[in-house]
Amino acid sequence: MNRLKYLVIGILALIMAGCGQTVVETLKVPEGAGPNAPGSGKSIVILPFADYSYADSLASAYRRNLTVTESLTDRLLVNGFSTPIQEDVFKYLVDEDIISLVAYEETVSSTLTDELSGEWSNEMKSIINQNIAEQRASQKQKVAASPGTHGLTEKTVRKIGRRFNADYVVRGRILEYKTRQDPSWAPWKKGILPFVIGGTSQIAYGFAGSDSYDEWNQMAAGAALGGLIGYQTVWPFDGSTLFGASSATSNAIFWGAAGAGLGKMSNNSGQIDQAVVQMRIWVQEAATGNVVWSNRIRVQVSPESVFSDNQYDALFDSAINKSVTSLIDNFVTYGL
Repeated sequence: MNRLKYLVIGILALIMAGCGQTVVETLKVPEGAGPNAPGSGKSIVILPFADYSYADSLASAYRRNLTVTESLTDRLLVNGFSTPIQEDVFKYLVDEDIISLVAYEETVSSTLTDELSGEWSNEMKSIINQNIAEQRASQKQKVAASPGTHGLTEKTVRKIGRRFNADYVVRGRILEYKTRQDPSWAPWKKGILPFVIGGTSQIAYGFAGSDSYDEWNQMAAGAALGGLIGYQTVWPFDGSTLFGASSATSNAIFWGAAGAGLGKMSNNSGQIDQAVVQMRIWVQEAATGNVVWSNRIRVQVSPESVFSDNQYDALFDSAINKSVTSLIDNFVTYGL
């Protein structure tokens, strides 16, 4: 009875201890830049980046620009630069007809996308997908109208610099912003089962022509591995037989079938999502419009292990922060 009482008290204590909240706080600029910071006393205006990626639908061009700009602002503040409020910059660019708000509008019909979740036939869904693809292709052709993709004269750059009393103007382009599969076969990233069965299939068959062939290859590899293991075991057919075959053959058949099932499961496992971000940044002198520094970077970020955070927002945040940090550090070192 006392044990039951202590068990109930322990459970209640755990419940009471779990009534709080888990708070994750991330302050991007924890400390202000010192008086000897490289950018101390200098001001920079960040213009919207040209977005040439159009690689996926994870984020709109505006959202990508916003994320890049925020990371860029944080890194510039760390190095002692001052930046005007981005909304003020955006409003000025719109008022001066330097950029257009129309370019931020989504041109792909959300209605068609919603229809894909309806109970349509495969033929009808194929037609809907074709229409969506055509609209997206049309959107890509309008890249020249998007913010940042058109050229600015030196006079316009000087005008922007005078308006915000800036020393430099930062412009750039987003070349890649997409997800792909990490080609790594590390078992701590991919998982044990996909590593064993998928690796065996890859070695035996190479690259498959379609997802269906890839699944069949992994099932065949799993069956082969299971059969080899089962032939050496004594379970479950120890002394008994299956369809009149010997015990070893019966075990090989049983474990081969189990291996084929595991191969089918592993085909849908072991996915390692990777975020890819590629961008270029130019820094122009606001007084003259001359380009004083430029560089390009490509960053690929994937989870370190099967226990890591593989959410898209975490992967892209890491990729953007790493890209911007490396570029700004290079500018501070070689461009000032």
